[in-house]
Amino acid sequence: MSETAEKARGARKQRRGTVVSAKQDKTIIVETVRRKPHPLFKKTIKIRRKFAAHDEKREAKEGDLVVIEETRPMSKTKRWRLVEIVSHSGKLVPAEEVSI
Repeated sequence: MSETAEKARGARKQRRGTVVSAKQDKTIIVETVRRKPHPLFKKTIKIRRKFAAHDEKREAKEGDLVVIEETRPMSKTKRWRLVEIVSHSGKLVPAEEVSI
């Protein structure tokens, strides 16, 4: 995308996470994990957050590592859209689902 177009619409936040659900139509649930020291005890803890993201082509599957970006509200919970799939999951497909 050109630099002027990006400035016109503003800088958008991007998050990197794992797809935990791809069961809905054109919607994926992405879980992001970040590490942060506990405010009192200073032990490193994981903070998990789930985002509903729009996947127009329905190409992301559970377990995929993806990048999502802020966008206009698309529904009650969807405010993110899929930008790219960084890596596909290495899940095995059951033999019943494979057609030979």
